[in-house]
Amino acid sequence: MNFETFIKSVSKIKNINLPGEPSQFKMSPPFRKELIDENREKMKYAKRAGVMALFYPDNKVETHLVLILRKTYKGVHSAQVGFPGGKFETEDPNLEFTALRETQEEVGVLMNTVEVIKPMTQLYIPPSNFTVAPFLGITHQTPNFVKQEEEVEDLIEVPIIDFLDDSNTTDVKVMTSLNVELEVPAFKLNGHVIWGATAMMMSELKDLLKMTL
Repeated sequence: MNFETFIKSVSKIKNINLPGEPSQFKMSPPFRKELIDENREKMKYAKRAGVMALFYPDNKVETHLVLILRKTYKGVHSAQVGFPGGKFETEDPNLEFTALRETQEEVGVLMNTVEVIKPMTQLYIPPSNFTVAPFLGITHQTPNFVKQEEEVEDLIEVPIIDFLDDSNTTDVKVMTSLNVELEVPAFKLNGHVIWGATAMMMSELKDLLKMTL
């Protein structure tokens, strides 16, 4: 999809109600309800994070979404695909700033080049006890990505036509943070499997975009 066409359509999103949790739950792992019930007290004191769903034109002016593959480390999100973003810091004025700051740090896109179109529905992640605030943003320039070597293994540039293609959703078997293998709904994009919280946020993003594109 041509980026100029995308911009004209996505501008309408500012005035559209979010699809919300019903959209997120299309891509929810089957054990999520139980985890939420078990962690309701912890949710009150959850850490906060901001992430950015960033769309941009490639060098052919076609619309893409950037995702990151995280490094392998001792943690529940090791080697997983996600949006650029990270933990809210006390000096951050708000979660939108967090998402912009972390996007600059992780993929090298300058904060002042990103236009935030809309905040999306926040999502609680039980294994890490984070509540994540996703934002839809665009940059009008073709980015010169610079990945943060300490945290980012690779950058994943997804054509929007692939993201919106229903044939790129499927069910896969994964090993969860509970050390149990389960079948979960997932996106398969650029050779990567994306499930869990990121897939749930992507599901709302996809439904939101389809309202205008």
